[in-house]
Amino acid sequence: MKTITIYHGSENIVQNPYLLAGKRHNDYGQGFYCTEDIELAKEWACKNETDGFVNMYTLDMSDLKVLNLNSEDYTILNWIAILLQNRIFHLDNDISNMAREYIIENFSVNVEQYDVVIGYRADDSYFSFAERFVSNTLPLRGLNKALRLGKLGEQVALVSKKAFERLQFVEAMPVEGNIYYPKFQSRDLGARQSYRNEVVFSKRLLDDVFVLDIIRQEMKNDDPRIQRIVSE
Repeated sequence: MKTITIYHGSENIVQNPYLLAGKRHNDYGQGFYCTEDIELAKEWACKNETDGFVNMYTLDMSDLKVLNLNSEDYTILNWIAILLQNRIFHLDNDISNMAREYIIENFSVNVEQYDVVIGYRADDSYFSFAERFVSNTLPLRGLNKALRLGKLGEQVALVSKKAFERLQFVEAMPVEGNIYYPKFQSRDLGARQSYRNEVVFSKRLLDDVFVLDIIRQEMKNDDPRIQRIVSE
């Protein structure tokens, strides 16, 4: 039996979370979003510049089906495909709309087959990087590097009734907004600064791949050009 401890940052104490309470347009669809990093949970609890709570739970992972989007089995394009199906993107040109259709068709993963999804949390910075990639203004190498540099955190999303049945509330701890809201802002600002310093001024474009290249050359998940870039 493998039991993990996870945390949910909120303005409220959440003793009895349930599946249908989650917002439909979250990163991986409707679910309960947590993290194994208590400091991240404290920041997320105060993201609206208020005091909050870190709700602590244990999750029995025995026989749960887990989709780990940060494992070697998947690429950042699988993450983008799931976001495109759930989050609201501002796609205002033909390329971005073609990209949406192509990425979903060729890189999407059926989240409904799983109980738990692990992957990046699309905070403001990460979401803006994703939009730039889909709009053909940020290459794949830049996207991959920006997400790694950002350190905005990995989330654990419970997305099935079975997962909720394995969840046990432990306690709720108060979090001071005047301490953790600035940390939340600083983390997002740091991601943007890393993007400007390490990605925007990068000159490695000749061998890079933009979303329009992926569409035109009909690249798939196992394409060596994609694999080479995401493994750097």
